[in-house]
Amino acid sequence: MIRLLAAIGAGVLGLLAGLGRLTLFAAETVSHAVRPPFYGREFLNALVQVGYFSLPVVGLTALFTGGALALQIYAGGARFSAEAVVPQIVAIGMVRELGPVLVGLMIAARVTSSIAAEIATMKVTEQLDALVTLSTNPMKYLTLPRVLAGLLVMPVLVGVGDIIGIYGGYLVGTRSLGFNAAAYLQNTADFLEPLDIISSLTKGAVFGVIATLMGCYYGMHSDRGAMGVGRATKGSVVAAAVLILAANFLLTNLFFTA
Repeated sequence: MIRLLAAIGAGVLGLLAGLGRLTLFAAETVSHAVRPPFYGREFLNALVQVGYFSLPVVGLTALFTGGALALQIYAGGARFSAEAVVPQIVAIGMVRELGPVLVGLMIAARVTSSIAAEIATMKVTEQLDALVTLSTNPMKYLTLPRVLAGLLVMPVLVGVGDIIGIYGGYLVGTRSLGFNAAAYLQNTADFLEPLDIISSLTKGAVFGVIATLMGCYYGMHSDRGAMGVGRATKGSVVAAAVLILAANFLLTNLFFTA
């Protein structure tokens, strides 16, 4: 019994210690945002890597999700003679939940893993030590530009994902389910409220910070060797995905609980 309690206590203490290290890492990243110098080239490169190159996977994911959502809602609504709610439910489902969460998870899979592997490899090959030797702070040079890029680009990606997801539902609704195109678009526009859009973009910004911060954190704290790079990459994606889902619950509760 004592061994079991000791194991549980050690696990809890390890979790708290990890949260503390992550909090300090995030605080240090924020502190660098208000102190020069600022590496504009790294920031622009991060914008392209996080945003532009993520558009294809975001667009395809949202398109197929919107189409599948329309089919599921139509099939479920047919049981209660409520097929007409397809445009409204697709819109609110994509904008409030599926759009931000799916885009966040896709970014975690694509960008977080890439950042963690890149920085962990730099640590293994002693490039981080070389930056310090050149009087360049690795946090300011590597972490801050990527986190800022995630903060600014992710709301754009989420907005694009929302639009494409709604369009996917529109294609299925008008081509396969017999909805009138003008009526479908009108119902979509009438049902969405400003709060829905604000919550979606806010989630995007938070998820962008989480995804990029996890990649940088695990890359900076990776072990030496190829195995350490692999562990850092795997751990960063898992942590980013879990934190994105947890943050989604908290933000949904904040925005939509009276």
